Amino acid sequence: MKILVAVKRVVDFNVKVRVRADGTGVETANVKMSMNPFDEIAVEEAVRLKEAGTASEIVAASCGAQACQETLRTALALGADRAVLVETDAELQPLAVAKLLRAIAQKESPQLVILGKQAIDDDCNQTGQMLAALLGWSQATFASKLKIQGDKAEVTREVDGGLETISVKLPAVLTTDLRLNEPRYVTLPNIMKAKKKTLEVLKPDALGVDVAPRLKTLKVEEPPKRKAGVKVPDAKTLVQKLRGEAKVIP
Repeated sequence: MKILVAVKRVVDFNVKVRVRADGTGVETANVKMSMNPFDEIAVEEAVRLKEAGTASEIVAASCGAQACQETLRTALALGADRAVLVETDAELQPLAVAKLLRAIAQKESPQLVILGKQAIDDDCNQTGQMLAALLGWSQATFASKLKIQGDKAEVTREVDGGLETISVKLPAVLTTDLRLNEPRYVTLPNIMKAKKKTLEVLKPDALGVDVAPRLKTLKVEEPPKRKAGVKVPDAKTLVQKLRGEAKVIP
């Protein structure tokens, strides 16, 4: 079974994000970038399936600027066999990414596509669902457990009421949640091996995909700063403040 894993280059989750002065977006110049944490989980799950003998090949894919090659090399160091980069400097929105991944999936013919449920930079949570719709494949989102049984995948999903277990027919698109696994650390020997693995670079035009943005960001602003807390002398005063000053969240 071949697995296609999609990864995205985002601002590292340890970095404090700063909004640009003109409000057009967040500052990315001279900022540490890394693989989207949910996509790390996707890569780890694919590698575990290969180690278990379920998968035979893992292809990592990413869309974006040339710097995304670094993210793909990380995926290769984690255990992916090959990588594909659709290189473009255009602003990529979820639908455009889904169309690019569809083109790659049609080219590679995987039985399973795994990607993070969302990226931590835009939190759109749309690409996986759009990709499944474009391919006409089964989909299982927010997976916290995965088990492959023949031509079906048994997926445990995290929902508001608890856990839901479903069975989907392969080929399928799977998006990962935090509790699916704990990604391994990249070792130096694997980093060296990753440099020798194949990384194919394509252009959107070669895949016949129009990546022109359909949405326009009007303004980006930081959330309001939290006000300092107030100490009260006793419970009676606390109740009075809760009644008179506390705001009810609708």
